[in-house]
Amino acid sequence: MSARPTVTLIVNPNAGRGRAAKAQPGIAAALVRGLPDHVLQVVQARDFADAKVQALAAVSASLDRGIDEERPDMLLVMGGDGMASVGLGACAGTPVRLGVIPAGTGNDFTRGMGVPATGPGAVEAIVAGLCRRVDLALVEGELTGGARRRHVGSVVSTGYDARVNHRTNQRRFSLGSLSYGWDALAELARFEPLHYRIEVDGVAREESAMLIAVANAGMFGGGMRICPLADPGDGLLDITIIHPVSRFTLIRLLKSMYSGAFIKDPCVELLRARHVRIDGDDMFGMADGEDLGAVPLSVSVEPGTLYLLGANDDAPVPDAAPAIACNEEPADAV
Repeated sequence: MSARPTVTLIVNPNAGRGRAAKAQPGIAAALVRGLPDHVLQVVQARDFADAKVQALAAVSASLDRGIDEERPDMLLVMGGDGMASVGLGACAGTPVRLGVIPAGTGNDFTRGMGVPATGPGAVEAIVAGLCRRVDLALVEGELTGGARRRHVGSVVSTGYDARVNHRTNQRRFSLGSLSYGWDALAELARFEPLHYRIEVDGVAREESAMLIAVANAGMFGGGMRICPLADPGDGLLDITIIHPVSRFTLIRLLKSMYSGAFIKDPCVELLRARHVRIDGDDMFGMADGEDLGAVPLSVSVEPGTLYLLGANDDAPVPDAAPAIACNEEPADAV
């Protein structure tokens, strides 16, 4: 009889302003009940650096033991989008299955991937054996911390949205899911359109824009559907360009990002591609809630590189109003 597969649960106890720590015992108990033929290891990370080390170590140990495709090892991360990023960075390109148990304030990765919105719901889907092979975005450049490449699950932001995200990260106190909206208004007072130089599947463009967002799964900012038609299983990146508009119009668009209806506005352009290069003046990148570093940034899609637990191939693309400025053809038609 082969050794029992391992489930490693890495918890950010501070996620959700402490909700993750309170929920951890119940989540662990549900995993033990639901996966009785697995060995559960629970790790409380001291910080994100420690979480990354622990996640990489768990995946490395699984690969050293060898993966049983019938009963594969699992890495589960519990927290917000930062912990999701830790998990996908460790599991990308490996047969180790990743499960993300949402316990943060935004949880945009799980929202965009169709994973249940609550911790118990996510555990139930994992125990039921739901798993979907999904794409990730690969970002390359001179990244923060000295890295040259990093996988991204949700959205690469470089304009107004990136500045709002950066402001939210610098907050001394959190307003929970309201933080992004509050900081969006504060940043708006001084924001001017940015000058972009981009390449979309090799086609060069130079223009001013409020933002250009490149998405694998299309949510950010605690539920804003910046690329509402994004499908993380289609082998393509979705790109949203908001061309220069007044501050009043941008406020109106921000309000309708939660439904996705903003894409009907004539200032919005939607594209799909396999590779995007982003450069411009006075510009930096954010992704999955974290700092990427200064442009230029190269973003490409890696199809099917992650086994994601808790979602399946029938997971629907988030509802949104139909686009009127969307290129529905594959990337080489952009």
